[in-house]
Amino acid sequence: METEKIIETTKDSIKIVRLNNPRKKNAIDYDMYTRITKILNDAAIDEDISIVVLTGTGDFYSSGNDLYAGENIPVATRCEIIVQFVKAFITFPKLLIALVNGPAVGIAVTTLPLCDFVFASENAYFYTPFTKLNLVAEGCSSITFPKLMGERKALDMLIRNHKMPAKEALECGLISYLYKHDELQKKAWNDIGEISNLPMDSVQTTKRLIRRVNMEELIKANVLEMKEIERLSLVHSKI
Repeated sequence: METEKIIETTKDSIKIVRLNNPRKKNAIDYDMYTRITKILNDAAIDEDISIVVLTGTGDFYSSGNDLYAGENIPVATRCEIIVQFVKAFITFPKLLIALVNGPAVGIAVTTLPLCDFVFASENAYFYTPFTKLNLVAEGCSSITFPKLMGERKALDMLIRNHKMPAKEALECGLISYLYKHDELQKKAWNDIGEISNLPMDSVQTTKRLIRRVNMEELIKANVLEMKEIERLSLVHSKI
C-alpha cells in the first residue's frame, strides 16, 4: 500500500505528481506544499522534463488546504510556505497540466488558472469557500478569476462560495477540457501524449510570450493575498 502523501513518477519527459492522501480527500499539508514547490522548481531546470502533470488519488482531486495541519507552525511561516508554493506555479517555465480526477476545493481550484491545460472529469466540482472560513481569495484568484470568468462570476465564487459544476467551469474557462469520468484517463493521456510530441522549444517560448504580460502582476497578487490571509488568520481563522 502506498503511504507517501505525494507519489512522484516520470514517464518519458513527463513528470507526474499525484496527491496521495485519500483519507483526507487529498488535502494538502505544509510538508506537501514544500515538497510540491521543490518538485516544480527542480523540474523547471531539469532538461529531461518538459511537462509536469498534477493529479489526485481516488475520487477527489484535492480538498485543498489541510485545516488541521501545521497548528504548531507560526502563521507567518505557513503563509510564506504557500507564497512559495503558488510562486512555483506562476514562474514554472514548462507546461503545467492539471488532471482533475474529481472535486477540487480551495487552493486546488485557485491554482488551476496558473496551469496551462486543465483536463477534468464530469464528476468534478470547484469550490472556494474562503468567506465561510473568514479568509480571502488566494492562489492569485483575485486576479485570475475576474479575468477568466468576469467579475460577477468571480464574486459569486469568492464571496458567495458558489460550488461550480464541471460543465459551468468549462463554459467560463476555468478548465480546458471535460470528459466523462470513465474516459478521463484514456482521453486526457492521449491528449497529453500529443502535446508532449510538439517541439518543446516552440511550446515553452510561446508560453513565455503569453505569460510575461501578467507575471509581475501575479507575483504581487500572491504576496498581497497571503498578507491579508495572515492578518485574518491571526484574529480568528485557520489557513
